[in-house]
Amino acid sequence: MKTIITLTMNPAIDKSANVAQVIVERKLYCHSPRFEPGGGGVNVSRAIRKIGGASIPLFPCGGPTGDALLELLQQEGLTGRPLPVEGWTRENLVVLEESSGLQFRFTMPGTPLSDQEWHTCLDTLAAVDQHPAFIVASGSLPAGVPDDFYAQVARIGKKLGAKVIIDTSGTPLRLALEEGIYLIKPNIRELGELMGLELADETNQGEIAMEMVDSGQCAVVVLSLGAGGVLLATSDGHERLQTPVVPIKSKVGAGDSMVGGIVLSLARGKEVRDAVLFGIAAGAAAVMTPGSELCRGEDVERLYGQLLTENHGKH
Repeated sequence: MKTIITLTMNPAIDKSANVAQVIVERKLYCHSPRFEPGGGGVNVSRAIRKIGGASIPLFPCGGPTGDALLELLQQEGLTGRPLPVEGWTRENLVVLEESSGLQFRFTMPGTPLSDQEWHTCLDTLAAVDQHPAFIVASGSLPAGVPDDFYAQVARIGKKLGAKVIIDTSGTPLRLALEEGIYLIKPNIRELGELMGLELADETNQGEIAMEMVDSGQCAVVVLSLGAGGVLLATSDGHERLQTPVVPIKSKVGAGDSMVGGIVLSLARGKEVRDAVLFGIAAGAAAVMTPGSELCRGEDVERLYGQLLTENHGKH
């Protein structure tokens, strides 16, 4: 299979727990704690692993929490390439309120990186032993890392002959698009902010996505519409693909699972449309699991088969 590298500049340990009820200024006794690796690209690599694939995760890592992150990854059978930094790896918290079924997500900022530290990340990517077919750079950027960081990743990808997938938002995404990349997976809000437009309906959304493809900013746009599915735009046109209806336990990592499913399917030689359907199945499977567990392989395969049947002959 073709080599996939993921890059995560803001990795984390994702802690999750349940509480009977959230009450202001009361000591809340949580139970069923879970500790899992997190951060955009890390979750993409975890999802790829869970559905039977392999990838090489690159990420800065520091302090006792960084050591714990490495241990958690090893428990999942992932051998990452940690890049030592001085600051401690961050921790996030997700709390499920059982009385309401509501989920509270507390995301912490990443520790700032020095110029030398983020430059080392780029240098390591540029010097990888196995030339990757795909580079997935995903997640937010911590303080100290410049807004054009993902644009620099895109340039490295071109030199390596890799297709670059960027999953972020705001100025870092805009600058990466100016460089030219392979695939993006924004939601409606992120794409609207990117274009400075109100994406009011499906026609409008499709036109905007096609403009990005036609201008050469990216080859593939996978616009997440939430429960409304996704809008896929390529040089062949655009179409809407439905997501399967599944029981929802947690939406944490659903987008990362979708990206993992897409890139793994592409690496296996699938066409873009089938790869996106596989990604949709992975994203849907992720919401069926608690906390930040991500997708389960058997759920992904079952949902993918269902999607292939439902979408046969529609394009």
